Amino acid sequence: QVQLVESGGGLVQPGGSLRLSCATSGSLSGIYAMAWYRQVPGNQRELVARVANGSGTIYKDFAKGRFTISRDNAKPAVYLQMTNLEPEDTAVYFCNLGAGGAVYWGQGTQVTVSS
Repeated sequence: QVQLVESGGGLVQPGGSLRLSCATSGSLSGIYAMAWYRQVPGNQRELVARVANGSGTIYKDFAKGRFTISRDNAKPAVYLQMTNLEPEDTAVYFCNLGAGGAVYWGQGTQVTVSS
């Protein structure tokens, strides 16, 4: 069983930065992708960024130029560096891992961007 635990969320002013972390536990092997999603109450969960087993990354348009996803395969863990945050970035951010046909989610971490 794989478990994901996010951390690093909080309250930040517009224009500020946050770094989200997602630690994993359990048995992981082989090829897997890791990603960050976010969800606002009443809306569907949406992809923010994804990093493949190598270094290939995908970003949604709203994240390009402001957010950076990275992973540490030795731990393993995935990170999301967010800069120039806007009130529209307020959401619960979820860590996601896909491996061998299975999909795992963390419990989410709240990010609030407000003055």
